[in-house]
Amino acid sequence: MIWLIGDKGMLGTELALAFSAVGMDFVGTDRDVDILDPAALSAFASGRRIEWIVNCAAYTAVEKAEDEASLCRAINAEGPENIARLASSIGAKLLHISTDYVFDGTGARPYLEDDPVTPIGVYGRTKAEGEARLRSACPEHVIVRTAWLYGKHGPNFVYTMAKLMRAKDKIGVVADQSGSPTYAADLAAAIVTILRAPRTAYGTFHFANIGETSWYEFAVAIQKLGREKGIFERDCAVEALTTAQYPTKAPRPAYSVLSKDKIIAAYGLAIPAWKESLSVFIEELA
Repeated sequence: MIWLIGDKGMLGTELALAFSAVGMDFVGTDRDVDILDPAALSAFASGRRIEWIVNCAAYTAVEKAEDEASLCRAINAEGPENIARLASSIGAKLLHISTDYVFDGTGARPYLEDDPVTPIGVYGRTKAEGEARLRSACPEHVIVRTAWLYGKHGPNFVYTMAKLMRAKDKIGVVADQSGSPTYAADLAAAIVTILRAPRTAYGTFHFANIGETSWYEFAVAIQKLGREKGIFERDCAVEALTTAQYPTKAPRPAYSVLSKDKIIAAYGLAIPAWKESLSVFIEELA
């Protein structure tokens, strides 16, 4: 049995659907089982034959994290350690979702899994700490770092752009931050492959769609595909901004492209290009 923690979030909802579609036996929890309470975790696991725990629970409000550092650290660092200790005690494997924000974004080529982590904000620091705690507590783990996640079941950049493009004549989008969008359905499919693999390759892996882009280019692609599919019926000019022109409380990595070579080699994944997956998503919305 799989225990899916955080089953009400964007990725968790997608995973629950993916598990059901292929007949995988799983049970899901969200805030009903507190990951900050080891006794609650242990009580839920008692009497269940759990082979895998998949942790999608996280504090992901990057801006608010700067003001709620203690809460962010509890959920992103203490929580994963509690889950990892439980997994180790019951003999379960653990798959944990992490982020490109563990890197500072000063790189010039796709980040490898063993590159030094140098987070620049509260969110990134707490996720990096969570990774470290989890590694120490549960040797049989798979950490999957992802980036720029979007999908049907939660707030994300595509939905935000679509809302703005329907309402405004002009919007500005940052053009000097680069990364790789990740379609939640593609990540869910990859996780299914990992869980069903005849032999688990443990360690840290990166997953995002293939290719790289900027937030501005991502927005332009959303608009183009949306116009083609009939989602947008009015014009909206998209203006390229610099990070300096769009200040945020939390610093953002300027470059957060993740290398996918390791996960492709370990699990034989065929990862779609980001534009291909965005087209699929826009088609579903239409």
